[in-house]
Amino acid sequence: MIAPQKPDLVTVNIDGREIAVPKGTNVIEAAKLLGIDVPHYCYHPKLTVVGNCRMCLVEMGMPAVDPATKAPIQDPATGRQKINWMPRPAIGCGTTASPGLHIRTTSPLVRDCQQGVMEFLLVNHPLDCPICDQAGECRLQEQSTGYGRGYSRYIEEKNVKPKRTELGPRVTLDDESCILCSRCVRFCKEIAKDDVLGFTERGSSSTLTCFPGRRLENNYSLNTVDICPVGALTSTDFRFRMRVWFLRKTPGIDAESSVGANTVVWSREGVIYRITPRRNDAVNDTWMADSGRLLYKEVGEAGRLSGARVDGVPGAIDAAATAAAWLFRTGGVALVGSGRSPVEEQFLGARLAAQLSAEVFLPSRVGRGDGLLVSADRNPNVRGALVTGLVKSLPAPQVADLAAGIDAGRIKAIVSLGEDIVPALTPAQVAAVSIVYVGPRRNATSDAARIVFPGLTQFEKAGSFINQQFRLQKFEAAVPGPAGAADDRAILGAILAACGAPAPAPDLNGLWRAIAAAVPALQNALYSNIPDTGLLLDRTPWAGLPFVEGESLHFKP
Repeated sequence: MIAPQKPDLVTVNIDGREIAVPKGTNVIEAAKLLGIDVPHYCYHPKLTVVGNCRMCLVEMGMPAVDPATKAPIQDPATGRQKINWMPRPAIGCGTTASPGLHIRTTSPLVRDCQQGVMEFLLVNHPLDCPICDQAGECRLQEQSTGYGRGYSRYIEEKNVKPKRTELGPRVTLDDESCILCSRCVRFCKEIAKDDVLGFTERGSSSTLTCFPGRRLENNYSLNTVDICPVGALTSTDFRFRMRVWFLRKTPGIDAESSVGANTVVWSREGVIYRITPRRNDAVNDTWMADSGRLLYKEVGEAGRLSGARVDGVPGAIDAAATAAAWLFRTGGVALVGSGRSPVEEQFLGARLAAQLSAEVFLPSRVGRGDGLLVSADRNPNVRGALVTGLVKSLPAPQVADLAAGIDAGRIKAIVSLGEDIVPALTPAQVAAVSIVYVGPRRNATSDAARIVFPGLTQFEKAGSFINQQFRLQKFEAAVPGPAGAADDRAILGAILAACGAPAPAPDLNGLWRAIAAAVPALQNALYSNIPDTGLLLDRTPWAGLPFVEGESLHFKP
């Protein structure tokens, strides 16, 4: 095994404190390691450096040496090596760590520069903080308090610019608030590969706009809203709907594909208002696709199931589980698992399949991957089905194989874990089997099922997915489920108990102790111990397995 290469470290001095950082680290990031804030606007760790806001100006110096002998020059006052300070400040974002570098971030010169930059930024900026949609997340507001003069010397009329400009279907621009940091321009060009934004006019008349005949409509457009440090770019869906300080933040996972982008779900009083990306450099950096931000709308959609039902008659979940066990008594059971189910439910599904000697089917969802954060595999947890043993290999048997089993008379009862399979079957095939459906919303399969269990959506329960890197990542419940619905884990536990199997632990950590004991790849793991950035599993047993045609197992955005 090759030992990881040690980074080339250099020692720098920031505000009198020394720290060793990897060579090439810029001053903003180096200072952050010491807990020192260097204010900035245009700089973003995932974008190129342009240095156009000038807010991160610092004093820079180097140890003095004799030009001829290169011997250190001592400072008579301190007895230490003298530091030659540059006469003018330098931008922190464009200054990289080098041996002996000295930085001042709080000197009178730096403070004067910060106050001057803030004054220029506020010259034409509208003073509408109380009604601005960015209130609570505005870096300009925060830094004007911390680094501004605290008063204004400007008495002229402010420059008027366009407001409520639709740049695309999901992004609205208030150009009066724009401070020309160019983050959005660079994101579109460098990350989304859709060079659509730019500035027109000059000076205080500079305006952000799309190129002629173009719109900001790529699937990553809302990332420009996330990185905008002011209230210039806003989400058309979220703007003016709720103040962010009222919202509760819950860690989540984007379930639209197997990439598993980390997210934050913002909610209040049981209502989800938006989804934004959560930084994980090993998976999604700080980005996510626009399409994943709208998944929360399924929570409030019409057609949610509420209450168990046996042959159309409402009843309790335990009674429905007993009725399901009665259906299974003659054998010939098939279990249709889901690549959208969390690891915990797939583990229980595997136990149920083993208890009933059931055939297991796993429908696939395939689309076109974009090479960034939407993969060709549109199921978030196909790898989980492999790891937990729900399926033994891929490709797993599909709905077409299920139909063939019904026609052969081999399959007499079906347990569907959230998959709508009826549209793929003929009326005769549907009539030939007894269906048990577990899922959150009404569909053709729930309508045809003899027994229905109302489950929860991803946003109403906690669990974990295994993404295409074989990284185990957890998510938490953001909002409660509707009255009458139950956690799918509890439903599967009730069915297992009714079928004569030991009832699983009701809590996640208790269930995970059983998972760790039964699943070799997850031994010693606990839900509570999964890091925020995920746990990378050993994927050796599945190396080289083609999950989706054209999709690499070693994909990394």
